[in-house]
Amino acid sequence: MKTRAVRLHKPGGPEVLLWEEFDLREPGPGEVQLRQEAVGVNFVDIYQRSGLYGLPQFPAVLGSEGAGVVEAIGPDVTEVKRGDRVAYGLSPPGAYAERRNIPADRLVLVPPELSAATAAAIMLKGLTAEYLLRRTYRVKPGDTVVFHAAAGGTGSIATQWAAHLGANVIGIVGSEAKVATARRNGCAHVIVSSKENFAARVKELTGGRGAEVVYDSVGRDTFDGSLECLAPLGMLVLFGQSSGVVPPFDLSRLAKGSYFLTRPSLFQYDARRSDLLPAAAALFEVVRSGAVRIDAPRTFSLKDAAEAHRLLESRQTTGSIILYP
Repeated sequence: MKTRAVRLHKPGGPEVLLWEEFDLREPGPGEVQLRQEAVGVNFVDIYQRSGLYGLPQFPAVLGSEGAGVVEAIGPDVTEVKRGDRVAYGLSPPGAYAERRNIPADRLVLVPPELSAATAAAIMLKGLTAEYLLRRTYRVKPGDTVVFHAAAGGTGSIATQWAAHLGANVIGIVGSEAKVATARRNGCAHVIVSSKENFAARVKELTGGRGAEVVYDSVGRDTFDGSLECLAPLGMLVLFGQSSGVVPPFDLSRLAKGSYFLTRPSLFQYDARRSDLLPAAAALFEVVRSGAVRIDAPRTFSLKDAAEAHRLLESRQTTGSIILYP
């Protein structure tokens, strides 16, 4: 079958993303073929496009998050059937396409009340928030939680969810323009990192104690400050590196407060379907209940994925970015 996708033939900047037609094979054993309805854009796509994270082969199609309808089923598929509305948030790359093949065990059924755009906007980011808040460090009522990029796609979901769990949420954003969004997302306090020392401000807000957990997806530019934010026995969760890779680190620095440090990944936490399904159910429940509000995403045509990448890399976005095939 002929279909179209945004493909790249080598790593590089947004200009390497090309709108091309290609032949899509029939789904193989354990696979289904999806007609894509909405595709999520995430920083991991930028890491892969730039070469920071390797791709298995070229030409390649980016994207690990999307929603669509099952159109064809390969041998040995039992998880879904033709016509099912499904979504995914941790698949092999391939989402930036009108149609794609995907392992059936990576798919979850979309509740009837959720649109394809909402499902695509929340899967990778929402599943990330779920494992961060409920499994990497289990947030409890009364905990002080510091969350970097609090107005971004993952931050917007995670800060609302953390507040719903009873935490005192301190959000960190890069500009004044994002303060209102972070407050609306449940942050009791918002720090603009470009205007003040965020670590000193966290200590001030906590009476010198610090936070039980800091969630940092920025990396190189914020790592040292994030460590300084911690209370004794606190945990620094480094789950991204939008500003670059953290340099080699002397582990003896953790002894200052008997701190914990982890570098988790959704792809390990939800590698098993037995973990993925309850995680997705928990995510859908907080969205359906209204505990986590999903704002309308910024949208682009799929063929304009390069423009979406430029916007995301500018770090001027709030919420999610969706591509429509």
